[in-house]
Amino acid sequence: MPIDAAKALAAAPRTGEISWTAEDVLLYHLGVGAGTPATDPGELRYTLESRLHVLPSFATVAGAGAPGVIRALSVPGVEVDLARVLHAGQSLTLHRPVPAEGTATVTDRVTAVYDRGEAAVLVMRTGAADADGPLWTADARIHVRGEGGWGGDRGPSARREAPAGEPDRTLELTVREDQALLYRLSGDRNPLHADPGFAERAGFERPVLHGLCTYGMTLKAVVDTLLGGDVTRVRAYAARFAGVVYPGETLRVRMWRGDGEARVAVSAVERGDAPVLDDTAVEHS
Repeated sequence: MPIDAAKALAAAPRTGEISWTAEDVLLYHLGVGAGTPATDPGELRYTLESRLHVLPSFATVAGAGAPGVIRALSVPGVEVDLARVLHAGQSLTLHRPVPAEGTATVTDRVTAVYDRGEAAVLVMRTGAADADGPLWTADARIHVRGEGGWGGDRGPSARREAPAGEPDRTLELTVREDQALLYRLSGDRNPLHADPGFAERAGFERPVLHGLCTYGMTLKAVVDTLLGGDVTRVRAYAARFAGVVYPGETLRVRMWRGDGEARVAVSAVERGDAPVLDDTAVEHS
């Protein structure tokens, strides 16, 4: 069996150092669609270094290394074909605002391996801290097709009850044709997002947008629409990747206000509102 759950869970945590600059933050913001209109004061918070506010989801690419999905594939006990791998979900807890420039120590390890029958699901946890203490904790859920069925723990359900009533706000966001090509410069060079031949081998008609790009676009929409543009109000953010996005499509982002939490659902307009992000919530002050 390509995945040895016991071996993956017993593997020692891996620790390394990352650093990032304001230029890395600016590139990430452009990759998740910031900067339109280019002179809008709300957009300049993300695109002008003299007034830079860091979108918390930048934590998922800080250091420009391989994302948690890819790092999990090099853990002892995990040996799978990248074409069978999908990012199933992402959660992020902020211990304090992400600085525009910094150096941090990151530690990651596989904290769970679930047997879903037709697939295996791994959870890769990454914690980051600098000289002043913890910065963030992130969990990436990795779905590996065809690797389940060994009789292991199925794990908890990630599903939440859908929000009730009509959304408080709805936005439509255009995904540029070149957005995946720009976003990948922040570190995720998985060929699924750029190489048509690889995408076809993985079962897709053409390259798909990174799930974490949609994740960042959605958080920006919530911050700008419900939180007055104040990135420091975000405390935690979690989403399940329910479907793919193709560059050139339109995302419909529905938002429901709650007490300290915004619920969100994202769909692809051109494909009959096919779900893209589900079970999505932003905890905030």
